[in-house]
Amino acid sequence: MTIATDEDTVRRVTARWLEDIVIGLNLCPFARPEWEAGRVRVFVSDAKTEPALAEALVKEMSHLLNHDKVETTLLVHPGVLTEFEEYNQFLDQVDYVVSELDLEGVLQVATFHPDYQFFGTEPDALDNFTNRSPYPMLHLLREDSLEAAIERHPDPQGIPEKNISRLNDIGLDSVQALLSACGSQDAVTGKPE
Repeated sequence: MTIATDEDTVRRVTARWLEDIVIGLNLCPFARPEWEAGRVRVFVSDAKTEPALAEALVKEMSHLLNHDKVETTLLVHPGVLTEFEEYNQFLDQVDYVVSELDLEGVLQVATFHPDYQFFGTEPDALDNFTNRSPYPMLHLLREDSLEAAIERHPDPQGIPEKNISRLNDIGLDSVQALLSACGSQDAVTGKPE
């Protein structure tokens, strides 16, 4: 499936993914309040190269640190690192940026990609779909907020297992259909289904 990469479409498709999959399936129990409060920034980068994406990452980290009303940022980059292996290798650069900016323990970066694959899993293993997204993206999180949310959650260690169980209950075909629907023409045009 090919999804358009113009900025407005990327924002709409990403919003639908957040609402229907991340929040709708409760894959992240911390996402709904922040999304509904308008505290999730979706920044669509026009980067076409890794250095340009690294520069966008630095800028978005700075933006997050300097804007208290933004709780978290999704740095969506549809024009670069579309191949998962390249994306995965770029994560070393992400770690380097966090370290060089002395942001370890301040910001954390979670990873999402259309072809996300955990080490040791088959490509279509449902485990992978907990981190599958319509576009490659880097999710910037405030460590102190994340720690506070985890402390309030009754079973934070059980979240990954519950997510995989939920996806198994739904089944591979249905999960793939949900993800595909995020980029459907209805999502792109905003038409009701």
